[in-house]
Formats: sequence, C-alpha cells, structure tokens
Amino acid sequence: MELSNSRIGIALGAGAARGWAHIGVLRALEEADIHPHIVCGTSIGALVGAAYADDRLDELERWVTTLTWKKVIGFFDIGFAGGLLKGGRVTSFVRQHFADKDISELSRPFGTVATDLQSGRELWLRAGSITEAVRASIAMPGLFPPWPRDGRLLVDGALVNPVPVSLCRALGADFVIAVDLSSSLVGPAVANVTAEKEAAYAPGMAEIVMASLDIMSTRITRSRLAGEPADVVIMPRLGQFGLLDYHHSVQAISEGRDATAILTPQIHRLLNYERPES
Repeated sequence: MELSNSRIGIALGAGAARGWAHIGVLRALEEADIHPHIVCGTSIGALVGAAYADDRLDELERWVTTLTWKKVIGFFDIGFAGGLLKGGRVTSFVRQHFADKDISELSRPFGTVATDLQSGRELWLRAGSITEAVRASIAMPGLFPPWPRDGRLLVDGALVNPVPVSLCRALGADFVIAVDLSSSLVGPAVANVTAEKEAAYAPGMAEIVMASLDIMSTRITRSRLAGEPADVVIMPRLGQFGLLDYHHSVQAISEGRDATAILTPQIHRLLNYERPES
C-alpha cells in the first residue's frame, strides 16, 4: 500500500474545555493540505468532529471565540438527578446550531464513542442523530446525566476510549492522526505543596475532582494508545487549562495550531506528500 493513497482518519480526544484545541489542529492540517477523510471523536472531540464532518467548523469557531465565563455559566442548567447539570441547554444548542441531522448525511464518515453505564462496554455510535451521539459521548459522570439510547444508559466515552484510534481504523482509515489532550495534565489541577505549607494546605473539592479526572484520563489514554497506536500523535500543551475553561478558546486553539505545525513535516513525509508546483 502506498501511503500517498491512504485514507486519512483523525481521532479527536476527550478533554472538556481543552477540546477547543482540536479546532486549531484541524485548521493547521487544512493549511498544510492534509485533509482527513474519516473523523472520529470522544466527548468534546465528538462535538468538534461533528462540526468538522458537517463542514461547519467555521461556525463553531466563531461561536467558541465569543464565549465569556458569563456565557459558559448560562449553559449550566443546574439539576441533581443523575448529574450536577441537566444538559438540556447544551443539547438544544448542539441540535440548533451544529448537528441537527443524521450521521449518514455528513460530508465525511463520522463516529463517536460512548460508554454503557450498566455493562461498562464501549459503544461506537455511527448511525442515527448526531445530536444524540454527541450528547451521549459528552455525558461526563457527575456533571451530565446519562443519555438513554436503545434501552441503555450512555455516559462519556472517555471512560473507555479517550482517543478513538480503533474507531477510525474500523471506519476504514489506514493512516490515523490522533489528538491527545491529556499529555500535560497530571498535576496542574492541584497546587504544589511545600514543606512549609503542608500542614495548612487543603485542596478544595473541585481541585481534587479535576486532578482525579486528569489522572484517570491520562492513564487510560496512554494504555489505549499503546495497544492501538496511531501513525502520528499530536499533543497540545494544555496543562494550564481547567476542564471548564471554555472561555479560553483562543489560547486553546493556538496551542492546537502550534502542536500541529511541529508535526506537519513528519506527516508529509509519512504520506509521501508532494506539494503541487505553483
């Protein structure tokens, strides 16, 4: 097989607000004439991936770059039945602006990952409503309630497959670019404790939960990528971003661009890429 004829897949990883870096990754790839044929995503990667597969990345980028903390809070519809947030406002927004159609109608093959809450099984969502598939994939336990589908309760795909390389392969990709948002996460959520302040320091509940989620995500991602390696792994430096820092999209997008620019020469070489003469 000649790599220059490969079907390129992109696996967009989980990472909550850090996922806006995916926009920068996709922009940088486009500018380097690298165009994924197959798009897969987990959690926030599912949202960005759906917009890209639907040729609506411009619309998504315009929206996320206008987000303020006040607007982010506006999407938090508090509810304690199954999760801290009801998720209705997020679902309505996705349905209205980006993904109110069937997956089969997208411009590119697309799939996302969710987790069956009862069995713990990994589920690949490759058909049906885009809104429902994305909503199921982003149902972070404790934050959003599970999403009911076909008699199952579905939660965040990051619990089982944070960077869905395997799904890209299953959809026909023979060259996979993975985007790992967890490479620099372990530790920053909790402040360093020196001997002088050890007795007085007590991390808050939010710090503990965020740090714990970061550790879990990083360990699962490393394990899955070791067993199901991608051809190239792009790793934006996102340790400075919290899980809910959706209003820092410009910085996250920039990090995604920078990380991708470093690797585009390698991707070109692997794909036996030749630029057309101008």
